[in-house]
Amino acid sequence: MTDRALGLRDGAEDGATISADGETPPLDAELAALRGLLERGRHAEALARAEALLTREPGHRDLQYVAAVALRYLGRVADALAVLGDLERRHPGFSRLYQERGHCHVALRDAESAIKAFLTAVHVNPALPASWSSLKLLYRMLGQTANSDNAAAHVATLSRLPQAVVTATALFSDGDLDPAEAIIRQFLLQHGDDVEGMRLLARIGMKRKVYDDAELLLGTVVATAPDYRAARYDYALALIERQKHAEAIEQLERLLAGEPTNRAYRITYATACVGLGRHEEGLRRYREVLEQEPRAPDLQLSVAHALKTIGRQAEAVDSYHKAIEARPGFGEAYWSLANLKTYRFTDEEIRQMRALEDDPSLSREDRYHVCFALGKALEDRGNYGDSFRYYETGNSLKKAELRFRIEPIERNARLQGQVCTREFLEARRGWGCERDDPIFVVGLPRSGSTLLEQILASHSRVEGTMELPNILRLVGELQGRETMTAAGAPRYPALLADLDAEEFRRLGARYVADTMIYRTGKPRFIDKMPNNFRHLGLIHLILPNARIIDARREAMACCFSNFKQLFANGQEFTYGIDDIARYYRSYVELMEHWDAALPGKILRIQHEEIVEDLEGNVRRMLEFCGLEFEPVCLEFYKNERSVRTASSEQVRRPIFKDGVEQWKRFEPWLEPLRAALGPLAGPSP
Repeated sequence: MTDRALGLRDGAEDGATISADGETPPLDAELAALRGLLERGRHAEALARAEALLTREPGHRDLQYVAAVALRYLGRVADALAVLGDLERRHPGFSRLYQERGHCHVALRDAESAIKAFLTAVHVNPALPASWSSLKLLYRMLGQTANSDNAAAHVATLSRLPQAVVTATALFSDGDLDPAEAIIRQFLLQHGDDVEGMRLLARIGMKRKVYDDAELLLGTVVATAPDYRAARYDYALALIERQKHAEAIEQLERLLAGEPTNRAYRITYATACVGLGRHEEGLRRYREVLEQEPRAPDLQLSVAHALKTIGRQAEAVDSYHKAIEARPGFGEAYWSLANLKTYRFTDEEIRQMRALEDDPSLSREDRYHVCFALGKALEDRGNYGDSFRYYETGNSLKKAELRFRIEPIERNARLQGQVCTREFLEARRGWGCERDDPIFVVGLPRSGSTLLEQILASHSRVEGTMELPNILRLVGELQGRETMTAAGAPRYPALLADLDAEEFRRLGARYVADTMIYRTGKPRFIDKMPNNFRHLGLIHLILPNARIIDARREAMACCFSNFKQLFANGQEFTYGIDDIARYYRSYVELMEHWDAALPGKILRIQHEEIVEDLEGNVRRMLEFCGLEFEPVCLEFYKNERSVRTASSEQVRRPIFKDGVEQWKRFEPWLEPLRAALGPLAGPSP
């Protein structure tokens, strides 16, 4: 395998990386020195230096770990356990703290507690030879031969693996992605066909959300080692992340044939069914597992999401509540209730969420989910100051875990304008696939696009699908693994000039064929992926007869609505006021270009106007799509189709005008947004 094939692209586009704890090089050097002191038996000195550094970096994971190890060696086991307790509260996913706790209990001659700690360690991180070796000895001492033999087998397995793979796997399990990737990448340069190494690099890619690279690597592993079940399962997960649910189901069926009771396989199969639109089957499969584990919070959450999608809100609310009962700090369940948009929290629920948000042991992920939920709960009660504060905190926490940069998106928009000029597109008139099946609804999230989709999908000749990933996947395949040219320029969209008429026809026909899996036979269908607005030149070139509708919402309302929304995936521009404003400006400028380059090809529907004149705008939209007017489109809220977006409950009710200017209730806190939007924000109050 070549170096190029091993190169995982950054999930963001800036390429910058930091270590898991954001450490600067001087602290890295200090940690290396501390480890050296421990290895040389200078435990008191190591403890003193670690404690001094902890005054500068309180709660630092590796410094606390070094302090605990030093305390144990100094015979201060109770103090070591206290440090490990605090370390667990701060970093519950760190496997070595549990291993060290096991060593402490061994020192106290408490075999039962030691076994429990070592088992927790290897559950988090299976690549810990010391924990497995300790388990082997402890089980043997207690006469538990079968358990001892099992632990010995794990020791033997790890001893057969290359040391680089074991080390990198341990680092990966503890969240140290950068050093893990550096080690395994170097190893694969010399041993490019090692399936364990390729699988680990793919798993690192999954963590970094570089799903296309992960899919390629895991596909290679499965082809090389078809009986490697763990790799096949990882492959199914990668396929799901790339919205290839049918392909994932094929992999999962092979796994379930061998292990029909495997919990992970069964749950993931249900998830793939839901992703494919087979909601009732997915629900049935979730519930089959739930019967065996009625208090499993993750299952209750999955069931609730599926129920929400198909409009069974009361049942969804009940399942969300059960998820919270099973795990009281489950931030995502609280946010999911808020995200129904129609749910109203009780005084007690708000008190519970406030207490959770104040709890220093709450994970960052749970915390920002709770913050967004509190923002919505307090907004509903008219407490706009506190509501905005929680929205702001939630956005800040979410943004801190991302590596999003707006500049590549702005650059791509400029390049689209430079490449896909009116002359360029006119010169290719008559190219592409002639099918007129697709209706693309584009724009920004929270712009009213789900409402337009629901109206159109109420028509007897139109299929409502979902936010289909096919165009974005096609763009990724066209630009290839190397997104930049040798000269440092982006390959896409410039590469469109190199494609001929037959290639564009083939791509359009493939798009129609690949989306058939989401359809039931109606002649037209909707693709509501909002980000497709960035690729309208490509869409026109491959499908010149497709209809394109731009769902537009007034700038302040749209941007603030995005700021209030915690998205399940993607839309990373929404977690900062400046990023949101710049994205909106880039969108408007690019749509102005498409209007000029494709005159008459795009219908703009302003959300505020459709609220004022529903029938007039519905007639405009249907006429643009070449469809006869059907009165049922005015009663879109009676349509029982599944809806996956945050607006799922809102589009099941008639239009209400009071939501158009909700943002004005937060106007005292939105001056930075108004300033960032400039003239697009409209006149000042």
